[in-house]
Amino acid sequence: MSGARHGLPEPDSFTRPYWEAAAEGVLLLRRCGTCGRAHHYPREFCPHCWSDDVTWEEASGRATLYTWSTVHRNDLPPFTTRTPYVAAVVDLAEGPRMMTQLTDCDEAQLSPGMTLRVAFRDGNPVFRAGS
Repeated sequence: MSGARHGLPEPDSFTRPYWEAAAEGVLLLRRCGTCGRAHHYPREFCPHCWSDDVTWEEASGRATLYTWSTVHRNDLPPFTTRTPYVAAVVDLAEGPRMMTQLTDCDEAQLSPGMTLRVAFRDGNPVFRAGS
């Protein structure tokens, strides 16, 4: 299955484990063996201490809502047919902040700090309300 078909980045040898896990419903992070901090988006080095001693780890899937915006118009595929949608920034339980989309959430009920849970749509991590 080509990632471009669903608007996902084309995996390379480094990001392939991330996208394969996402296709199986698992969110992966990278954790630094030197400073111990997790980070997202996946990089081959730690953005906190610059160590290359980083490994993949399964995230808990829990997050809290940091901020959001409802997008009413987006001319880029695959978003053209998904408007309106809620673009969001969430704080993962492991520490990193992640850009994502919210799904199955009543926009009127959104509030900073609300509890979210990872879900997957077309192999892409999204978040919904839940504990």
